[in-house]
Amino acid sequence: MSIKFAIIKERKSPPDRRVVFSPKKCQKVIEQFPEAKIIVESSDVRFFKDEAYKGAGFEVKNDVSECDVMLGVKEVPISALIPNKKYFFFSHTIKHQPYNRGLLQAILQKKIELYDHETIVKENGARLIGFGRYAGLVGAYNTFRALGLRDGLFDLPKVETLHDYAEMKQELDKIKLPTIKIVLTGKGKVAKGAKEILEHLKIREVSVDNYLTKTYKNTVFCEIDIKDYNKKTDGTKFNKKEFYKDPSGYESDFMRFAKISDMFLAGHFYGENAPYLFTREDAKHPNFKINIVGDISCDIDGPVACTIRPSTIAEPFYGYDPITEKEVAYNTKGAITVMAVDNLPCELPKDASEGFGRMFLNQVIPAFFNGDKDGILQRAKITTSEGKLTQRFSYLQDYVDGKD
Repeated sequence: MSIKFAIIKERKSPPDRRVVFSPKKCQKVIEQFPEAKIIVESSDVRFFKDEAYKGAGFEVKNDVSECDVMLGVKEVPISALIPNKKYFFFSHTIKHQPYNRGLLQAILQKKIELYDHETIVKENGARLIGFGRYAGLVGAYNTFRALGLRDGLFDLPKVETLHDYAEMKQELDKIKLPTIKIVLTGKGKVAKGAKEILEHLKIREVSVDNYLTKTYKNTVFCEIDIKDYNKKTDGTKFNKKEFYKDPSGYESDFMRFAKISDMFLAGHFYGENAPYLFTREDAKHPNFKINIVGDISCDIDGPVACTIRPSTIAEPFYGYDPITEKEVAYNTKGAITVMAVDNLPCELPKDASEGFGRMFLNQVIPAFFNGDKDGILQRAKITTSEGKLTQRFSYLQDYVDGKD
């Protein structure tokens, strides 16, 4: 059975230069699945130009309405949605995001089958595709860039001015770091990406015990997991299963790291109702030593108290004054410098697109041709061609109806 896929134009502002499949990856799709056809919607935005797709043997058109499956990255404007199609993109609706309620309502009204990249998961709920690694890479680089600019140590160029990750690494090779201690939270793809940058800079990783008790003559980092920065309020042993199920009997133990760290890279996933890592009161404490935060996870006004708003690629840094709890210039003396860009992978469109395409080809495309034997599409589907929510996402009904 032949299926026509469209690589759709990204229409969201500010422009996003990423794409699901690069020209080379499109060729790989056709090689592996000859019954697939790919048509590319013309775009003056994406990193890979129309000519590159034409050169790779693909038709580039302004109208892709003949296609069955529309492949995009960011939200599609309501006016651009084509009824009765299958769409893949990050819809930002599954957590009841109020700003996209109208988008989900329109998708249902137009009887579109929506598959969100975030809902493409294994049976246990673990995500199969995403841009997490690239958020980690760019977020860590940006945080070192902030350090260099703030303290007059070095001047790293913006990632968006560089061609790719290889060029990023070349720029990092030119810098010399001061002796600082860096704490990194998380064990997922975001934290792994950030750790790649630390390792490229040849920063030594030390254990939690050594980090907390020893002093070092060179820069070191410590990667910590939830058991390291949370503890039972009653003093009994940390229980991971219990914490994930109900974290109400736990409190933060992050201050022991905050008292001895200079830089904090936040690469963790924050679960609902979990303790905040540090509060505004914690940041006021005279022993609170962290003065630069790369909040890659970017949960606003939440677990990382100094992240009071997202920053932008154009203006990636701001300062947080712990005493007044207000925003100040990023290089203000006594302030915490914050990097909280919430669309970091956009700065590395080539590598991010190629990595994402690799995952999408391996994890999703086969499901179209093997009867969805692993249930990938079934689990990911949010809306049906009848204009209804699937059972798995029926919890969104009140959101759609405007009742929450």
